[in-house]
Amino acid sequence: MTLASEEGFLQFIDRFFSRESSHLLVGRGDDCAVIACQEDLCLTSDLFLEDVHFRRSYFSAADIGYKALAVNISDIAAMGAKPLGFTLNLMIPEGLTESFWSDFFHGMSRLATEHGLVLAGGDLSRSSLLGIDVAMWGQSRGRYLQRQRCQPGDLLFLIGEIGLARVGLSVLEGGADPEAFPQAVSAHLRPPLHCGPAEALGRNDRVKGLMDVSDGLARDLPRFLGVGRGASLSFEPGTIHEEVSRFCQERGFSSQEFAFLGGEDYALLGAAPKEAWKEVLAAAPGARHIGMVTEEPGILLSGRPVSEQGFDHFG
Repeated sequence: MTLASEEGFLQFIDRFFSRESSHLLVGRGDDCAVIACQEDLCLTSDLFLEDVHFRRSYFSAADIGYKALAVNISDIAAMGAKPLGFTLNLMIPEGLTESFWSDFFHGMSRLATEHGLVLAGGDLSRSSLLGIDVAMWGQSRGRYLQRQRCQPGDLLFLIGEIGLARVGLSVLEGGADPEAFPQAVSAHLRPPLHCGPAEALGRNDRVKGLMDVSDGLARDLPRFLGVGRGASLSFEPGTIHEEVSRFCQERGFSSQEFAFLGGEDYALLGAAPKEAWKEVLAAAPGARHIGMVTEEPGILLSGRPVSEQGFDHFG
């Protein structure tokens, strides 16, 4: 069975998402939604496109719905903010059944419910490939944690795993038995989120900044540091997940370089003065110290310069 009309599709969406929320003065169903907000909002938007960001050969419909929303939640968290609501635009190819869309919206709506998010509206269109465009807004109870605010001598820390989702992608693309790397597969299909620790860090004035690591540490760390700054990194035992280490050992790769390149991690990268480290750990107990900011440009990994630049959408 397929959903035969736009009106039918919109009514189908109503099964999964409420129209009412304290975050909306006017919800979906009108020409525009009207958002109830304080003086400032943070806003993000992400495309999630078939055969660019996911493949239906190994992403279930529920996985697609989950991850399309999760990547936006991670961006809001990286600002030290709480996500509140979102809009949803769908590019819809022929042949997807009501069962597919039911699973898709179950995956998305369960995550939305977990984080108290309201669906404010969106748009539908026919397309040759499946595509999802989510725009999300949030607010901070403290301040918004930005990039390029750190100073030489500040500690760099991570919340979450690096390299694990890259192993998952390699495995799912046929590089190994998925059953041998279950956490890596899960990290790629349904990345864990770190909203609670991020909001707590946003309320600490001594935290210098936070960033969502989605293109890999090699690409995102220079963006975080800004022009004229460098970093000296050292991944202590326990920083790199066991499945990453095992995957690399079996193939003769450097696990440190593999994790540094990463990709699709959705870990959070942050900076703080040395004397604030205990406060960082109190707010984010799983945070791991990975290095420090330096005055000299360039990245050192275990004392050696690295030139890898990581993932580029247009590379």
